[in-house]
Amino acid sequence: MKISEINIDLVKPKDGLIGFASLVIDESIYLGSIGVMKRLDAESYRLVFPTKKIGNRNFNFFFPINNEAGRLLESAVSEKLIEIINSNEKNNQLL
Repeated sequence: MKISEINIDLVKPKDGLIGFASLVIDESIYLGSIGVMKRLDAESYRLVFPTKKIGNRNFNFFFPINNEAGRLLESAVSEKLIEIINSNEKNNQLL
């Protein structure tokens, strides 16, 4: 699975949510509105995939169907997020 075009929009942190990610899989499928949450260990991140509540039921728009795919997505987004954080820290030091 090739993951590309990863974009992360950071938000003001609230209840662990720090941003929303979008990405492209195999140059064919766009996935967006993926919540990026800080884990309790504060060293890693987890992804929350979009759902819609209708009545008492939640319907998933999309989600990884196996652990390997979930880990690949989480790893790719985490790498991009760390790159963004490091870049922001570097830019703030220059000011």
